Amino acid sequence: MIIQSRVRQFFRTALPAIIFLVALAVFVAFVSGISGKSESEGMQLTYESVRRAAVQCYALEGGYPVDFEYLKEHYGIQPDEGKYVIYYEYIASNLMPDITVVPASAAQFAEQHR
Repeated sequence: MIIQSRVRQFFRTALPAIIFLVALAVFVAFVSGISGKSESEGMQLTYESVRRAAVQCYALEGGYPVDFEYLKEHYGIQPDEGKYVIYYEYIASNLMPDITVVPASAAQFAEQHR
């Protein structure tokens, strides 16, 4: 009888705390998932805008630009360079450049561990 009373008392006091912790963990996992998806979509949009500007340059000028700075100056691209690092590798005037977009934090990490 005393054991049952203590078990009931334990569940009365501990159960709300356990439920709160589980709900908190689910909330944190949900927010983390949304954040990761948002960053992925931002990188994709940045990549597509750079690619679109390069194709527009090719269509208007007959060749792909030699560097990314040219696209920024002449085609109005304004990526968030504090958030993303854009690697733009020119191959030839008639070949699509290699464009890679990575989070700035990942680029900084890679630079530090070279």
